[in-house]
Amino acid sequence: MSNATTHKVLMIRPVQFRFNEETANDNAFQQNSTQSIAEQQQIAQQEFDTIVTTLENYGVSVKVISDVKESDTPDSIFPNNWMSTHQSGEMVLYPMLAENRRKEVRQDIVDLLAEEYDYDEILDWTTFTKVNQFLEGTGSLVLDRKNKVAYACISERTNLELAFNWGSVMGFEVIAFSAVDRKNKPIYHTNVMMNVGEHYTVICLECIANKEERNQVKKYLKFTEKEIIEISMQQMEQFAGNMLELSTPDGESLLVLSQSAYDSLSTEQIKTLKGYSTLVVAAIPTIEQHGGGSVRCMIAELF
Repeated sequence: MSNATTHKVLMIRPVQFRFNEETANDNAFQQNSTQSIAEQQQIAQQEFDTIVTTLENYGVSVKVISDVKESDTPDSIFPNNWMSTHQSGEMVLYPMLAENRRKEVRQDIVDLLAEEYDYDEILDWTTFTKVNQFLEGTGSLVLDRKNKVAYACISERTNLELAFNWGSVMGFEVIAFSAVDRKNKPIYHTNVMMNVGEHYTVICLECIANKEERNQVKKYLKFTEKEIIEISMQQMEQFAGNMLELSTPDGESLLVLSQSAYDSLSTEQIKTLKGYSTLVVAAIPTIEQHGGGSVRCMIAELF
């Protein structure tokens, strides 16, 4: 079994999913529509249930916890932004930019996971919101767990100082850079423009305008023996960077991605990915459109 991937994940079933006005300012992937809030919630729940079933069919153990209506947390479907777990025994809780997202951090979930997985340390970084420093979990930090490298594109949601502090505490080398979309707007989360698997990376290098920073990212990827599968900005806009490598209980590699991401890939890119992983594809267009995140954002890995 690889130390970089897991077959156990946490997913939060939405009860009030909708376009979140508080996050739309810096999330260019979010698009509102004429769908009612009730429709958005109903369809998002259907899409959620389908992806859970799909993952389970491949042997992934999915711990599903339902959101609670009292919190009014439209983005609770994306738990990877408020927590991460690590084989070294830690669970980390993160400070998030949007105020209505901070309510997603639930002590009952923390207690449940800490008991079940025996995490010996809970690192609660949520108080950094008081000094306006934010770091949104594995949205902000794309982790190469095998080589202890964390990639971070700096934005309102990914504070440079906090990212380096995290790396120091967790024993990761942090590779920080700036990344922008076609309108020269900062990429809000690192995990929409790149993912890192055990043997490969899917990345939109075009987003990294600074040549020196781009070369540094490439250098580290090559040094850690990742095959670079480069995607275009147009492919990134279809969430082709927002993938996650998991594994079966037997340790076989799975790459989870959305239907829109898959449809944007070239035949050659698909062939290359299939050389490493079984592709697990799920259609989640309503979640992507209104939430501005895709399958990777929906999955919190449990180590």
